[in-house]
Amino acid sequence: MISKEENLLRSAEILFAEKGFSGTSTREIAKAANVNISMISYYFGSKEKLYEKLFEFRINESLSFSKDIISNDKLDEWEKMVVVMDRYADRVKNLKPFYLILQREQLANRNPVINEFLKKSKKGFLAIYSELIQKGLDREIFTKNPRLEFVHSTVSGTIFTALNTLPTYKEFFEGDEDYEMQYFEEIKIHVQTILKHLLGYEIQQ
Repeated sequence: MISKEENLLRSAEILFAEKGFSGTSTREIAKAANVNISMISYYFGSKEKLYEKLFEFRINESLSFSKDIISNDKLDEWEKMVVVMDRYADRVKNLKPFYLILQREQLANRNPVINEFLKKSKKGFLAIYSELIQKGLDREIFTKNPRLEFVHSTVSGTIFTALNTLPTYKEFFEGDEDYEMQYFEEIKIHVQTILKHLLGYEIQQ
């Protein structure tokens, strides 16, 4: 069972994705969450603060699971890289409303608090990839040391764009539900193939 605060965040997330920040009222959020409108002030203080909290919640959630993977001693560095990438793909697929909001906010660049959360997310993943690559090189799992920026942009950029554009691809190819399921799984394989080349992992196999 989720808390009232998280319930408000999730309800607001859907509305912000559908109607935008300016087009969503606190009354609509309260109604969607089935709570009194005063609960928004109680938990967040304002709609703006609720919006900022949504970014903080989702970004901390993402970085937290990634750090848990890094600390798993049962996996080698390549396996950890694959799990981080797979989990990111799952999040983009399953949290479409949030990633739509995130895309808009990156373009708008209007809220300095949210900009800091976005920087935190990017720097957090850069640190994760840096650690994995360095340890993989030390253990001779990887034979190449690519630019960290390219690794990050390959994973996040490819997955985000591919899933964001899926409805257009599906329409163009007249795809059905099976097309969507196959497409989603093949995105992961596609990114793995690129990463193997960038890291020199495939050469050893």
